[in-house]
Amino acid sequence: MALNLVDALVDVSDRNDGAYLPGYTHLQRAQPVLLSHHLNAHAWSLLRDVDRLLDARDRMNVSPLGAGALAGTSLAINPLVAAEILGFDGAFANSMDAVSDRDFVAETLFDIALLGVHLSRMGEELVLWTTAEFNFATLGDDFTTGSSMLPQKKNSDVAELARGKSGRLVGNLTGLLVTLKGLPLSYNRDLQEDKEPLFDSVRQVLLVLDALRGAYGSLTFNVASASAAASDQFLVAIDIAEELVKEGVPFRQAHERVGRLVGEAVSTSRSLADVVNDDANLARFSELFTPGVALGRRRSPGASGPEAAAVQRRRLDEARASASTRL
Repeated sequence: MALNLVDALVDVSDRNDGAYLPGYTHLQRAQPVLLSHHLNAHAWSLLRDVDRLLDARDRMNVSPLGAGALAGTSLAINPLVAAEILGFDGAFANSMDAVSDRDFVAETLFDIALLGVHLSRMGEELVLWTTAEFNFATLGDDFTTGSSMLPQKKNSDVAELARGKSGRLVGNLTGLLVTLKGLPLSYNRDLQEDKEPLFDSVRQVLLVLDALRGAYGSLTFNVASASAAASDQFLVAIDIAEELVKEGVPFRQAHERVGRLVGEAVSTSRSLADVVNDDANLARFSELFTPGVALGRRRSPGASGPEAAAVQRRRLDEARASASTRL
């Protein structure tokens, strides 16, 4: 299911090839990034989640059969034979550990909780993108609801529920860890409390994964609104500073110099482009304010510009294929 969501993210990128938007830090506009780069960031986190879950599966693939109540048995049995017949990779090494271990449940709950945190971040982003204030995207009607009172509302409820479920997943993990923390070796009846949170987390995260896959499938990206926001002139400030660095100016000084220009633009209610144009020593950087130019300058490996996008897409496809082969 997580890989299906990765595919949905890639599909949104393919449907909106070349589209870009502001990247944010502190929820403030920072630098322009390709939409594909932004969505790929979510895809990479999902692929790490898949990798963790597969690793957890490998570690739990140990047969406890033959451990008995806690001390093994005097009967002539070989746990390795039972493990092989049942399809496990191996058998337990210590009988007391075998009957008391619930690491595999805790680890799986952690992996699901972290996956839920990543899904919550995606949900929060969809909520923001679909507001009138951002106006970057619209979700299909099947993934939104109206208001019980306000006729004009189109609420991104699926995204909100995805965000909300993360608390439940974290709670299931926390509850089990608290249950385990005070138990002596070996088996205690408290351990029967491992199943309900595990089953619940698996059910809930599968629902969220499927819901978000559908939501992204229904998404319409507002290219004009997003690119207009990404063309905010203040986002060019770092490009001017980097150009000064190329000319030999220490970054600290370049940062301060451009910062003064930004301050002047704000205090005088002028555009940064006008302030730069009026500075005889910096007017040569005016072309940096042309929409899309700053985006194209992000060329370093793994960066957000068009030149780096093809390499990242290939790496993402390879990682997705590798995860699929491990299922």
